[in-house]
Amino acid sequence: MTYWTLKGRELANCNCDYGCNCQFGGLPDKGNCQAVVGLAIDEGEYGETDISGLNIGAVFKWPGPIHEGHGECVAFVDERADEAQRGALLTIMTGGDTDPMATMFAVFASTIETMHEPIFAPIAFDVDVEGRTARMHIPGHIDMTGEPIRSPVDGSEVRARIHLPDGFEYEYADIGSASSTSRDPMPMELSSSYGQFANLHLDSHGVVRA
Repeated sequence: MTYWTLKGRELANCNCDYGCNCQFGGLPDKGNCQAVVGLAIDEGEYGETDISGLNIGAVFKWPGPIHEGHGECVAFVDERADEAQRGALLTIMTGGDTDPMATMFAVFASTIETMHEPIFAPIAFDVDVEGRTARMHIPGHIDMTGEPIRSPVDGSEVRARIHLPDGFEYEYADIGSASSTSRDPMPMELSSSYGQFANLHLDSHGVVRA
């Protein structure tokens, strides 16, 4: 197994209400799951291949709860990546060179029935985890924005955080509001739904904890 590690910043937008039952071992509140994800890799390596500074994204759909499978997915890889970097990123994103079920990449990959061909494209992705703001643009494919949740009473920012000490994606996530439009090849519209902002530190064995 080729060892890999990465540190990065994520925004994940799904169709659940703020909180997302899945984070608490529950079932999706809409009965199915749809999600758009962006990740900026600040530092990373796959064996001898440096993957620092690259962005990746993905769109997911499951007809029911994720664990029941039959999912559909398309992966997006930064067009700036060279051949070795593309191979490294796609291996990580599909759960390769990873302990069984150790990361969200491996868990989700095990539930996918329809995997579209990966798309190599320019990925403009800016995310501020602390500020709960983000914007991702993949021309012709995805537009995603994230912002703080605002109180329906006075419009003030609402701050909430999820702590998963045994999670397979993050240890802490700040929760905000996000909206996404996905076009080719998986059309989807998400509006003011669950937005998960997280600093990720992952390797071949799972979440790297302090």
